[in-house]
Amino acid sequence: MLGIIGGMGPLASSLFYDMITEKTKARRDQDNLDLILLSHSSMPDRTAAILSGDPEQVADVKEKLLVDATYLAKSGCTALAVTCNTAHYFIDMIEKEVPVPFIHLIRETGAELARKCPGERVAILATDGTIKTGLYQKEFARRGIEAYVPLASVQEKVMKEIYEHVKSGIPADPDMWQEIEQAVKEAGCKAAILACTELSVVRVQLQLGDFYFDPMEIMADRCIDFFRASGEIK
Repeated sequence: MLGIIGGMGPLASSLFYDMITEKTKARRDQDNLDLILLSHSSMPDRTAAILSGDPEQVADVKEKLLVDATYLAKSGCTALAVTCNTAHYFIDMIEKEVPVPFIHLIRETGAELARKCPGERVAILATDGTIKTGLYQKEFARRGIEAYVPLASVQEKVMKEIYEHVKSGIPADPDMWQEIEQAVKEAGCKAAILACTELSVVRVQLQLGDFYFDPMEIMADRCIDFFRASGEIK
């Protein structure tokens, strides 16, 4: 059984469930993957905790994620996925304390980009928190990919799409997104990663093309691979 720590935000978690269901290619109910989706929408904001520099805020998020992961493991889940890029800053802190593996969104994305865009410059479109942690920058460097972080004026637009649109229940702004895309392409990027699960929602809403890699979709593929290899699904 797959355990999903979601709710960060709820719309992105719903999209991830749809991805898992669609990618399973089941012919009947029983062919689908058993899973528990723990929608922890009251989880403190991960970006705010990181940017605060307050050890207590960081520890609070870390402890809550550890409780969730432990609960899912004790409930019979044999692998875990977390539908929040920024949360992986905390997952790296607790991973060794959890008795089942995480299908790690950051590492799986790095592996995919190393196959598809070796040595290329790739833009990281993410929250300020994910950018500050350097999660993707470190993973890309390890795999020989050049990480590009947008200029402050562009990053501000990315944050608006995440917080003022998707998280607020408002559709993505296509004109603002076009400005983001133009800026990263002019910076010489051959691709961009949608390194926030709210941006996965933007991808669907705006029907973004193959210039973009969606870490959440990559994680969904790896979840299916994991359980197919174990014989849980065909």
